[in-house]
Amino acid sequence: MSNPIERLTNSVIGGDSKKAALIVSETNLYYLTAFPSTDGALLLTSEQAYYLLDFRYTEAARAKAQNVEVVEFTSLNETYKTLLKKHGITEVYMEYAALPYGHAKRFEQLSEECGAKAILNTTLDDAIRKQRIVKSDEEVKRICDAQAITDATFEHILPYIKEGVTEREIALEIEFFMRKAGADGNAFNPIVVTGANGSQCHGIPGNTQIKKGDLITMDTGAMLDKVVVPIAENTTMGELHDALREQGAALLLEVIDKIAAGTAVAEPQDNEQATYATLLDRSMEHIDWSKTAQEVHNLIRGFNPAPSTFTKLPNGKSLKIWGSKMTDKSSAAAAGTVIETGKHSFFVACGEGVLEIIEVQPESKKRMPAQVFLNGRGVQEGDLLA
Repeated sequence: MSNPIERLTNSVIGGDSKKAALIVSETNLYYLTAFPSTDGALLLTSEQAYYLLDFRYTEAARAKAQNVEVVEFTSLNETYKTLLKKHGITEVYMEYAALPYGHAKRFEQLSEECGAKAILNTTLDDAIRKQRIVKSDEEVKRICDAQAITDATFEHILPYIKEGVTEREIALEIEFFMRKAGADGNAFNPIVVTGANGSQCHGIPGNTQIKKGDLITMDTGAMLDKVVVPIAENTTMGELHDALREQGAALLLEVIDKIAAGTAVAEPQDNEQATYATLLDRSMEHIDWSKTAQEVHNLIRGFNPAPSTFTKLPNGKSLKIWGSKMTDKSSAAAAGTVIETGKHSFFVACGEGVLEIIEVQPESKKRMPAQVFLNGRGVQEGDLLA
């Protein structure tokens, strides 16, 4: 089986010397090169794969990264453009789900400056996902090794649990043992809670000491399988929920069949990707326009369909905001100012950037397109939302 970069290049670019692919997400960089980076970029052409990194990473990358030419940059923008011009690239496929809006616009503009078109759709994402489904012998071995380390960790930790030892100390011992045994890290941040904390399904280990008779909740380990669900720039929480429900159900049936057949194998989760969800409260529903346009946009789509977000109109009435889009606009107006009204939407200045509002709901009325709201003179240029 050819290396992952060669397979991906063949499936996306083929032998077309005018096409390229750009990968920036840490997970995919690690999969393709065996060297993760949060600040690098991988540019694939039909002739060569270039791993663009700054001076902090190049020495280590040249020793560990596989199947790439490591290129040290002072300016990522300029190095990227130089390589596009060198190969005469006219089309660049880019990650869709993993590429933030700001990065997408940046690379799109850089590509256009070189006469190349940025392909911002799921073509590259789909190719990577399809490729990663089929595991190489080496990947299967690593999955089995990860599960063996997980089993050994639980055997090791049981005698370590004694009166006076804290949750945090047990969690640290779990992580230390796993790394000492050869793991790159934990599948996720270890969960170790005891006593009254034991009811916290995803509790964070603290300084609570173990007492005689305590029940202890522990969780660490590996994944049996996973599916990547792209989250596009305008995907709402409701849309993501539905996608996860459908794909999660299908994956569950596949895993059950694998377990029954004895073919299910585990792989470690990426501990660096683990996050803790904060508790939501009603104050979060009120839009703070002093935040960046991206933050406000994320809040609106994250709270759609529930609990929803709102702002206050100049007359003091509430206006729910159901739909928004990022823009390239900028404004020196005060945050919350309606800087422009168009035929189908209106634009609001944020602490950084400008957000386009496309769907709203006035008090005591149904959801409506912003166009309908504007036809009723709901807001005008210069109005200040609070």
